[in-house]
Amino acid sequence: MEFIIYSLILSLILTLIFGKIFIPLLRRLRFGQYIRDDGPSSHLKKEGTPTMGGIIFLIPLCITTLLLAKKSLDFVIVAVLVTMGFAFIGFLDDYIKIAMRRSLGLRAYQKIIGQIIVAVIFAIFAYRHAYVGSSIYIPFTTREWDLGIWYIPFIVFVIIGTVNSTNLTDGLDGLASGVTLIVAITFCIISLFLSKNMAEEGLAYISANYHNLAIFAGALAGSCLGFLRYNAYPAKVFMGDTGSLGIGGAIAALAILLRMPLFLPIIGGIYMIESISVILQVASFKLTGRRIFKMSPLHHHFELKGMEEAKIVTMFMIITVVLCLIGLLGV
Repeated sequence: MEFIIYSLILSLILTLIFGKIFIPLLRRLRFGQYIRDDGPSSHLKKEGTPTMGGIIFLIPLCITTLLLAKKSLDFVIVAVLVTMGFAFIGFLDDYIKIAMRRSLGLRAYQKIIGQIIVAVIFAIFAYRHAYVGSSIYIPFTTREWDLGIWYIPFIVFVIIGTVNSTNLTDGLDGLASGVTLIVAITFCIISLFLSKNMAEEGLAYISANYHNLAIFAGALAGSCLGFLRYNAYPAKVFMGDTGSLGIGGAIAALAILLRMPLFLPIIGGIYMIESISVILQVASFKLTGRRIFKMSPLHHHFELKGMEEAKIVTMFMIITVVLCLIGLLGV
């Protein structure tokens, strides 16, 4: 347990230090956010705020994890690689936005090709691993669901859905980092629980792997907590796609390596709700010419209804706490 606490504290401290170093650097390099014209008008004042801030907490996440993880490192190394793989795609997107001075970076097909490559490699690794395989836990039961070869396309869908959902959630100051903080703590608790169970069954190898995932999740929580120091309203820096795609990769990696992708719609319910709101909005407009929400993703709907940004973030974090508690009941 002490290593989990160390991981949270160390990643928190490193993120606070990195923020002090990188935010002034991003300002000097003029790595400022370009605000989309079709977004809420209240966001126009945020133009020029440093972006690409994902490096501020993702680097401490990786450093902390690799420093504190011990024995049986294959799961945690894969989790770090998946996180950084998606972060790199986000970094390219952010850099193009800044270099080309436009609100859109990589084209949609370029993003999805990159995401599919990382997702397929990870899905094949999980499928072929003796302690992951094609079976996944079913929430609120003691049963498992063996997907066979269909596991690979299913996991690719889960990964890409999760990564893009976290990306959509990153639309208000402190929203994605605040929600992910709670989700990461939940996966940390689950990882510790499963590690203890495996140890009691004499499975030392998988127990150690799960314990390392708990360290990874704890470091993710600490990094998000530290980033909130700079990202809470009014934000001094945005995480950009570097951060939002990176944390999406981290959350997806945790769920899949723990064989719990079916828990993501519960524990990561806010991510899913944000995505569904966009799908419903687009479908409704194309089919009927009418919009269900004032704007999507859902957080913009509440914003345009007059709710303060900080209150929306607080509301979504409270909902996440409730959903995570439900998810813990389902383990």
